[in-house]
Amino acid sequence: MDKKSLRNNMSTQLKSMDRMTYEQLSYMIGSSLIETDVWKSSSTIGLTVSRFPEVDTWQLIRQGWKQGKKIVVPKCIPSTKEMSFRSISAFTELEDSFFGLFEPIESQTDEVLKSDIDLLVVPGLIYNRKGYRIGFGGGYYDRFLEGFSGQKVSLAFSKQLTEEFPFEEHDLPVDKIITEKEVIECKSNQLMNKDS
Repeated sequence: MDKKSLRNNMSTQLKSMDRMTYEQLSYMIGSSLIETDVWKSSSTIGLTVSRFPEVDTWQLIRQGWKQGKKIVVPKCIPSTKEMSFRSISAFTELEDSFFGLFEPIESQTDEVLKSDIDLLVVPGLIYNRKGYRIGFGGGYYDRFLEGFSGQKVSLAFSKQLTEEFPFEEHDLPVDKIITEKEVIECKSNQLMNKDS
């Protein structure tokens, strides 16, 4: 099955989730992330502002602020398919962009360098246990991850995990995937697979 079909199938599955299940599973996933060493030790955290049916990140943004962390969110640059991250300290510093995404208002926020982000929560639709992902098709994160040296974590509902799907050699895996059931250390899976 090609990536487009895989994306469509997974989107349909996720959108069929009822609101109570979505809220509960998102809460469980978010709670697990906050307990990880990487969250605790990171002072600048990059997050997208989620839309249903992505795992809810609004709760994590609030939690980050409460803990005194700098929360940075992406601003897409459609002409180059690149993005920059900007620091937000209130939800009123966001605007509804033409993608239907909530993005930082440039006049009210400051850009933060890639090298200053300790932890990046990388969105996606489908994942395998080695940390490879199929995103939403824009390629923005693939470009941003080149040369990114911080920690990369993805949040996913367990139904978003699959054994195999097509990925390229140049695709960059995340370090951890957190679901409502487990925290998957992807680096150890990559090593295991190299040895086997």
